[in-house]
Amino acid sequence: MTLPSTIAAPVEHRLEVKRSVFLARLEPVDSMERADAVVAAIRKQHWDARHHCVAMIVGPHADRQRSNDDGEPAGTAGAPMLEVLRHRDVTDLVAVVTRWFGGTLLGAGGLVRAYGAAVTGALDAARPVERVPLTEMSLEAPHADAGRILAHLHQWAAAHGALLDDPVYAAAATLSLRVAPEDVAALQAEVAALTGGTLDAVVGDTRIVDRPR
Repeated sequence: MTLPSTIAAPVEHRLEVKRSVFLARLEPVDSMERADAVVAAIRKQHWDARHHCVAMIVGPHADRQRSNDDGEPAGTAGAPMLEVLRHRDVTDLVAVVTRWFGGTLLGAGGLVRAYGAAVTGALDAARPVERVPLTEMSLEAPHADAGRILAHLHQWAAAHGALLDDPVYAAAATLSLRVAPEDVAALQAEVAALTGGTLDAVVGDTRIVDRPR
């Protein structure tokens, strides 16, 4: 399953067109309410700017979307900003482009290009984070066997793009991995072969996990 990606941290990109300054800021958010709070903070910080145009996409499947032209001609700011986000297949982020007017009208086409380019530049500067569904799996191994099994799981995880958690040592060693759902059966077979069928890999929940590219 391929899910929309997001970004690791806030990022800014500055663009100047005919003396108008466009400052794009992207921030990762986990809700529309958090996105609105980011917009409010930017409005307060850059109180002297004429426009603060907004596009936001939220949800694992990018199902909540909104944009705002903030006084620019309809369809010339928020819509092209949102289209850039959609085209780049991202979610859980808000884009705010703050504009200081430079005295020269850019026209509808010029505004569309400027607002779109500002968001594109910010996305190009951001560190993308891939989002993938991973299934939690674990097994309990005797301490005497844990080192050998853990070394093998390290190799298996590297080959399959799985995430291996730190082992937990108690009465036995608990070894946990997060694997792609389609690899669950393969890991179970690998553990059975590695331990002669004496240990089972227990399947847990499947969750969406952020993984830097």
